[in-house]
Amino acid sequence: MKKRVLFYLVAFVSTISLQSCVTNYVVSKPATYTKEYKTDAKLTAIDTKMENDKKLLINSFISEKAVAISNAKNSLKNSEIAKAIKHNKTIDNILTEAQTYLGTPYRYGGMTRNGIDCSAFVLSVFGAAAGLTLPRVAASQAQEGEAIDKENLQKGDLIFFSHGRRISHVGIVESVTEEGEIKFIHAATSKGVMISSLNDSYWGPKFRFAKRVINENGDNYNNLAATSF
Repeated sequence: MKKRVLFYLVAFVSTISLQSCVTNYVVSKPATYTKEYKTDAKLTAIDTKMENDKKLLINSFISEKAVAISNAKNSLKNSEIAKAIKHNKTIDNILTEAQTYLGTPYRYGGMTRNGIDCSAFVLSVFGAAAGLTLPRVAASQAQEGEAIDKENLQKGDLIFFSHGRRISHVGIVESVTEEGEIKFIHAATSKGVMISSLNDSYWGPKFRFAKRVINENGDNYNNLAATSF
């Protein structure tokens, strides 16, 4: 009897112990990793900030490059405008000076307003208006500057003529009309300093070539010397 009671008692205690273990196992909460989750969140935030900073930096570079390009374009544009203004002013000065000689009588070898020949007229005008020293005779003046096609003639260009092989006459282009007519100012043997046209039956056939002694910047070409004042 005592053994039976002892057996039941042991069995009861064992059952209670098992239930306690099961209960503890079921209700036990899984381990959490809150600290680890917080670390991941911080890394994500850092990555996002770095990406944003990268975009801001790239945009800043793009903006600075755009500003630099814009400034360079404006500088170039202003430089080109300044060159064009200088060129136009130089040509205007040349033609204004040339026109003051209109009516001056022709004199072979002459170099004054009392009498002047074609090459002396040209060198006097360019010397006074542009500070250039040109050779004394037309044939030598024809060796200066840059060769220009007749179709590309502009005001201030020099045009050369001959009655034979040797260049014997020179004039300054005074205007080019929309129709392409080229007018030039020169010292002619017949009427002195006057304005003529290349469409003229006398001068047209005698035209040989043209030279430009003032470049697009309003300066003389390298093979011309500047007059010292």
